[in-house]
Amino acid sequence: MITMKRINYKIGFVLLLGLCCRPVAAQQRVDVEKDLQYCHRQVARALAGLKKDGGWDYTRMPRNILAEDLKEGRTEWNCRPATPEEWCGGFWPGVLWYDYEYGGEAYIGRQARNYTASLAYLADRDPYDHDLGFLVHCSFGNGMRIAPCASYRDVIVGTANQLAKLFNPRIGTILSWPREVEKQGWPHNTIMDNMINLEMLFWASRNGGGQNLYDIAVRHAETTMNNHFRKDGSCYHVAVYDTVSGKLIKGVTHQGYSDRSMWARGQSWAIYGYTMVYRETRDPRFLAFAQKVTDVYLKRLPERSDDWVPLWDFDDPSPSAPKDASAACVVASALLELSGYVDVEKGRQYREAAENMLSSLSRNYQSGERCVSFLLHSTGHHPAGSEIDASIIYADYYYYEALLRLRRLQQGRPVLGIG
Repeated sequence: MITMKRINYKIGFVLLLGLCCRPVAAQQRVDVEKDLQYCHRQVARALAGLKKDGGWDYTRMPRNILAEDLKEGRTEWNCRPATPEEWCGGFWPGVLWYDYEYGGEAYIGRQARNYTASLAYLADRDPYDHDLGFLVHCSFGNGMRIAPCASYRDVIVGTANQLAKLFNPRIGTILSWPREVEKQGWPHNTIMDNMINLEMLFWASRNGGGQNLYDIAVRHAETTMNNHFRKDGSCYHVAVYDTVSGKLIKGVTHQGYSDRSMWARGQSWAIYGYTMVYRETRDPRFLAFAQKVTDVYLKRLPERSDDWVPLWDFDDPSPSAPKDASAACVVASALLELSGYVDVEKGRQYREAAENMLSSLSRNYQSGERCVSFLLHSTGHHPAGSEIDASIIYADYYYYEALLRLRRLQQGRPVLGIG
């Protein structure tokens, strides 16, 4: 009996130790309808604030509301022109499309179309950089899904062909920042964010753009998978390649804490990107890799915490390091999709993690009456001191997307809103 008790105590200690070494998995409730109604109200507030002198300037897109804005009583979006240099230009039209999808109001639909139309010129312009997917697929792509028309298809296919011009077949990836080739001394740079732009290539390939766009997307995903990650599944922000040999030179950061750290939003792009690539290819290599890059992210969230929003970089040692709500939004949306591709138990874990993230965001990060955004406490470019502890439009975009995905799952509908 004494031996058996000692064994039981030992087993109990090991089990307890195991629980203490990973985040609590207890599911937190998400009131999806309440949160979607909140987003709907905030969109109406934002539109009212964007109306100047009796009308709207559809060529200026919401970008951020900074911490100093709130301190000084400014509650409206800071806007930037819808130029190729403004990589976030497609997120506000995307938010409007999501709001139209949710509420079905004709007024919101008109605003979505008007803001979307200001980006149509990108289909006929040589690419400034890789962000064409963010600009066009978040706007025209959602428009095509919700209110399809031939002109939207033409813009998406045309823009995909522009993006394909940045592909280097010797290396196997799309060049991210042409302007950094000379500035940083990076002969061919590819950033993790570029994974998200592949979705536009896949869509365009299926809708008249041809096999070449599909092949470029797959090759980019393969090359990135082979070169852009450490053994544990964490990613570099930037992979630098030699243009002669096509070989990887080094992995570095641009927006993370260090070359060896795990920048939260960069990892979120990897999770979202490889989930999407598996959806488009059904290649089991990409499904396995999506799980690998997800599991390291979940493992490194704070132990036994009810806040599922990460620090801006998992390796920032500062006790005052800011959070990044945008990373949690991207991951939550991705996990709701990924949960349907894996086995039942893993799928349950991923969905619970996604709901915990959304619960944390809804309980602790909503801006409420303080400003017109959905969320506070995102981090843009920390090393540059830019958009720290701010409301940023892409956080709102992926938050709305994740809530709509969860609502569809709760209703027994396809997670992507297709079919």
